[in-house]
Amino acid sequence: MRFNTKAIHAGQKLEETTGAVMPPIFQTSTYAQEAPNVHQGYDYARVGNPTRTALENMIAGLEGADECACFASGVAAMDGLLKMFRPGDHIIASNDLYGGSYRLFTQVFEPFGIKFSFIDMTDLNLVKEAFTDHTKMLWIETPTNPLLRVVDIKALSDIAHDAGALAIVDNTFASPYLQRPLELGADAVLHSATKYLAGHSDVIHGAVASSNEKIMENLRFQIKSGGAVPGPMDCYLVLRGIKTLAVRVERAVSNAKKVAEYLDNHPKVGMVHYPGLSSHPQHELAKKQMDDFGAMVSFSLKDDSMDAANKFMSNTHYFTLAESLGGVESLISHPASMTHGSIPKEVREKAGLKDSLIRLSVGIEDADDLIADLEQAF
Repeated sequence: MRFNTKAIHAGQKLEETTGAVMPPIFQTSTYAQEAPNVHQGYDYARVGNPTRTALENMIAGLEGADECACFASGVAAMDGLLKMFRPGDHIIASNDLYGGSYRLFTQVFEPFGIKFSFIDMTDLNLVKEAFTDHTKMLWIETPTNPLLRVVDIKALSDIAHDAGALAIVDNTFASPYLQRPLELGADAVLHSATKYLAGHSDVIHGAVASSNEKIMENLRFQIKSGGAVPGPMDCYLVLRGIKTLAVRVERAVSNAKKVAEYLDNHPKVGMVHYPGLSSHPQHELAKKQMDDFGAMVSFSLKDDSMDAANKFMSNTHYFTLAESLGGVESLISHPASMTHGSIPKEVREKAGLKDSLIRLSVGIEDADDLIADLEQAF
């Protein structure tokens, strides 16, 4: 089954009672049982819900995983994964990563004794040197947020496994349409399903897909015990969004390529970060590892000042100044003060994230209109 077909049919079956083509929204908190402690499928909606099951089966199918567990948000899914670890355990993470991930690592889990190192994962030797006897996991983002660096999932997974550690990939930026980390050796893949999977900026959701029984057993326990579960309506919206994932991402990527090329040739632009440009340091790796280059673009101005960046971001019309990404509409954001504001300035700048960096989530509008919008903003 090819991807476009999977996005419609993976893990799905007609609803048994009515034959409904689209899985219904099972808006219930509990289920009738034939006898005490005799469970026939479902007992309490925190543990399981048929709408959620349909979505989990779909995401597992898209990622080539045996199972998927859905959560109330992407960071809730991360939280569930991190609860596998104990005080003294060590985790190596990308140094260019989502600010919410950094905040969860450093402000929530570090105080409980879990240790983190933030490494430039484009340098495999640096990653190897960061391992200790207590390293339990590599936390991989690729492409990274917001500098769009691409790291070698297969090589990093091999390094982790040689050391007895897990390799977990945040696949939010790429989506399974463009990249399937489990096929490259990763142990689990995480999504902020709020983004490309749902695709319409109308739901908050998270998911982890894996064929590792220990990981999935832990996640099921965390869902049951911690309760960070999505509601059935949220699951329905993500499931509906996935039906058009392939066509949405294909159009957005096509637009992003044109926008990136336009910016790369603009006299007022300093640097463009986009894996689809031949000048990108990991362009060849992206060609090998991904089916296409994604719809996220970031760039800086030659006038590398906050005033110039703020003026530019305030002058767009089709690019809405807002957080998040992956919706049908184009968004523009300022990572240093928005998505990555929780990362200290000195840490951001050490990783290469300047205060003047601008990030675009390119949507599915007409590319010529998007380019005209950027031009008038200049």
